[in-house]
Amino acid sequence: MQLTERHKEYWNKNLRITAILLAIWFVATFVMGWYARELNEFNIIGPLGFYMSAQGSLIIYVVIIWYYARYMNNLDKEYDVHEGELE
Repeated sequence: MQLTERHKEYWNKNLRITAILLAIWFVATFVMGWYARELNEFNIIGPLGFYMSAQGSLIIYVVIIWYYARYMNNLDKEYDVHEGELE
């Protein structure tokens, strides 16, 4: 099956959002952990490095999942590849 320009455009948008969200995941997981000592100098609710490791990164993960599902649902509707309504 040959891909049309519309398929390629859909796939490129999918890859772009996946790469952006993966970069955010990487920063929340590894960069925040790497700079935890420096982040502990900031005291908001407690030491920021500890907070980001214990709870902040989990909140970021949930937001990433929610945003990706919402974005892909809208993209599927835009390109008319969404799942049909249940009757």
